[in-house]
Amino acid sequence: QLQLVESGGGLVQPGGSLRLSCAASRFTLDYYTIGWFRQAPGKEREGVSCISSSGGTTNYADSVKGRFTISRDNAKNTVYLQMNSLKPEDTAVYYCAAQRGCLVSTVPVPRPDFGSWGQGTQVTVSS
Repeated sequence: QLQLVESGGGLVQPGGSLRLSCAASRFTLDYYTIGWFRQAPGKEREGVSCISSSGGTTNYADSVKGRFTISRDNAKNTVYLQMNSLKPEDTAVYYCAAQRGCLVSTVPVPRPDFGSWGQGTQVTVSS
C-alpha cells in the first residue's frame, strides 16, 4: 500500500525554521505528485503544499506562501518541506501523501488520493 513516512518535526520558537522530510521505502516517488498536509488540534486536515513529479510545478496554501518551500530529490526518493518564519498557528501534525494533481485543496482532506495516511510528524511552534 502506498504509504509515506514523515520526519523532521519538533518544537521550535516563533520565527524559527524546520525542514520536514517525506520518504518512501518500498516504491519510487518519481512518478507521483506529492502533497504536504497538516492537521491542527481540533481542526480538519488541510492542504499545505504540493510538488509535481518533475518538480516543475509547486503550489502553496495562502497561509504558508512566502514562508514554506517544497522541493524534491528523486535520487534520494524524498520530498522536503522547508518551513521558515514559523508561527504558533503552524502547530500541527504534518503529513505527506501522493495526490493526483498539484493543487492545494481549500477544503478539508479526509483521505489522500492514493494509499493511506502515515503517522505524520508533530510540529509545535511555541515560546
